[in-house]
Amino acid sequence: MSDGRVINFGAGPSALPASVLEEAAKGLLNFNGTGIGIAEISHRSKEFTAFLAEVESLIRSQLDVPETHSILFTQGGGSAQFSAVVLNLLARHHLLNPDLPERDLDYVVTGSWSKKAAEEARRLGGGRVNVVVDARASSKDGRTFDSIPAHASYSFTSPNPALIYYCENETVDGVEFSNDASSPASFPFHLLPQNTPLLPLVGDYSSSFMSRPIPRLADHAIIYAGAQKNIGPAGLTILIVRKDCLVDVDAAAKLGAAPVPLTMAYKTLADNSSVYNTPAVLPIYISGLVLRRSAEQGGVQYYEALNKRKADKLYAAIKEGEARGVFRAKVKEGSGSLMNVVFDVVGDGAEAKFISGAEALGMKAIKGHRSVGGIRVSLYNAVTEEQTDVIVAFMKSFLAQ
Repeated sequence: MSDGRVINFGAGPSALPASVLEEAAKGLLNFNGTGIGIAEISHRSKEFTAFLAEVESLIRSQLDVPETHSILFTQGGGSAQFSAVVLNLLARHHLLNPDLPERDLDYVVTGSWSKKAAEEARRLGGGRVNVVVDARASSKDGRTFDSIPAHASYSFTSPNPALIYYCENETVDGVEFSNDASSPASFPFHLLPQNTPLLPLVGDYSSSFMSRPIPRLADHAIIYAGAQKNIGPAGLTILIVRKDCLVDVDAAAKLGAAPVPLTMAYKTLADNSSVYNTPAVLPIYISGLVLRRSAEQGGVQYYEALNKRKADKLYAAIKEGEARGVFRAKVKEGSGSLMNVVFDVVGDGAEAKFISGAEALGMKAIKGHRSVGGIRVSLYNAVTEEQTDVIVAFMKSFLAQ
């Protein structure tokens, strides 16, 4: 490419819009006319706190977040939230049920990240971890994550769990819940415990946040997302927390709950408007610029339609390659992610040839995650339809060879 930039299909940190990067470069020198660069300015300055409030407003309006939920900004990515959701929701559960002898934590395991989340819950202790469903049981080989399980496979056994966790999009495995409630690959909201008010439902939306609407957002206790997919650079984590989950963790500890580090306690973040300690100032700034641009283009509804068009083109090319015995889909039809499209290139040395051919044409970061191999093409919001057309054209030329 003439400016030296390539097409970045990486799974994260991912592509960002060039116009945003150009605007952010100006802010690095002079943020909002302060004469101070955004990476230098105080996180407690009136200019930055006003910008932080705007970022919150942009998320709230585009996702239609109700006033029952707070929007918080923290650090540590999704992996830190594997721990934080357990600690905060166990604290809440102790306050609501101080005399309960045992506490249940329900995990829907559909891929590598939800598997890691369940493992972290076991490591922390404090409750019995129940695997509501393990998608590997219904896979082709019984070992891989290649689909969203059928609704009949789920078993929510506890009427009063401390939390119910799922990962909406599995970045490594390319599996994603459908937004269509009638689809067998949708999340089974109708199977959740019906007699529990204010369900402790937790959704990891890291890889799809701001790419499409979130189904039944108001029914969630916590939604979290690392910014480094669709919104900004690595270093920022965004939380949407229902206000009944902003609990006094010290009071809960007196009732037997595990102590919660102050910087991981949701109430601490909320009480201090996400600036209890220094937040990720630069990632917040770039994320705000991305969110402004998103609002101008039509928000999550615009991106949902765009991302579906991109993914449909890519899946069609994979299907054509399967018919010729050159490509092999890793995910069953209907369960494929709009964000992370995964497949194999069949034949000795064929995968390496495919990757080197793509790189020669300026397409980077398409090698699959080290744990599963193959090819992974990530189609986050900043990846344009025209850029998607480039890799689809390459795939067809590869088939012709």
